[in-house]
Amino acid sequence: MSDRITICFPFAGNQVGGSHISALGLLDGLDRSRYRILIVPQYADGAIARLFAGHEMIVDPALRWTDFVPGEPFGPGKFARTLRAIPGMVRFLRQHKVDIVHSNDGRTHAIWGVAARLAGARLLWHHRGDPDAMGLRYLAPLIASRIVAVSQFALSASRPGSTARRAQVIHSPFDVTVRVDRREARETLLRDTELPADTLVLAYFGNFISRKRPLAFIETVARVRDLMPDRPVAGLMFGSSDNPAMDLAMTQAIDRHGAQDIIRIMGWRSPGSFWIAACDQLVVPAIGEPFGRTLIEAMLVGTPVIATRSGGNVEALQDGVLGPLVPPDDADALAAQSVRLAQDPSLTARLSEQAKRDARNRFGEKQHVAKVSAIYEQLATG
Repeated sequence: MSDRITICFPFAGNQVGGSHISALGLLDGLDRSRYRILIVPQYADGAIARLFAGHEMIVDPALRWTDFVPGEPFGPGKFARTLRAIPGMVRFLRQHKVDIVHSNDGRTHAIWGVAARLAGARLLWHHRGDPDAMGLRYLAPLIASRIVAVSQFALSASRPGSTARRAQVIHSPFDVTVRVDRREARETLLRDTELPADTLVLAYFGNFISRKRPLAFIETVARVRDLMPDRPVAGLMFGSSDNPAMDLAMTQAIDRHGAQDIIRIMGWRSPGSFWIAACDQLVVPAIGEPFGRTLIEAMLVGTPVIATRSGGNVEALQDGVLGPLVPPDDADALAAQSVRLAQDPSLTARLSEQAKRDARNRFGEKQHVAKVSAIYEQLATG
């Protein structure tokens, strides 16, 4: 081993999500005198490569391995179809003397994990997905040197005893020093959208995939409109989709609820914290989300959060102490809580302040980097 520990971060696909933002927060905090970081995107000119620009980067040595739709499970059949990529990855890891492969999603866990073991490298399996993922339950115990999960929920269905000895929860990193002038942000948003100044702005942030329930958000906004006929309501959807079927379903939902004038597709906008701060409420209808970043980002900038009682939402909002939690797939309940907060400014202010203090204490980048670095040291010397 050289003086520095070489850590490879492979990334599959071409769509940036919360896991990539979290990984970037880690990389920016690592000690470069101790660690050599090697980013391996699947596409040389893709969105992920652009996100990590400035870091040492070599394009995936097996570019032809099969693409999959984001949000879909990576099961045994798909794994089998990608086996042909492994020999090239093994050669790559040996050529660059990689000590640790840090994988971050189902596609990279399986393929790069096997390659890491064959190449003699250690594997840090960073589980950001569903707790019942087959890879976590059956493959990780066989090939992972260590497992890190973003929430207790993400580990909740792992096989007893099989992963617990080598697994721990490390919440994703956030810039807890972020400060946004909410008035300025809202004024910018209103100029951009030409919405009336008294509009109740409900926000959705994330990719348009089934688990995040974009259709439920559309329905919720329509219900809030019906419950508050004397105030303008708008639902702004910050995100995108690579799935034509979901695009069609969203268009049909907007038409079905007569919401053409209140739903806006905003695309991705940066910095995310600024646009979250511009909105009155963050509505999170997601089901089984391991640990959504936007909840914490909203807490840090003082935007109240309403979410489903599912997945990592419960941990993020401290079981409802920091924001209302409602039953899954219940647009009526989401809408009722939205109206409740809109009509009770003192409650909204109290929840927002409590959530801001809590997020600053729990989710700092320094704590995250220190915990992951400790694992790297253990893997490199163990």
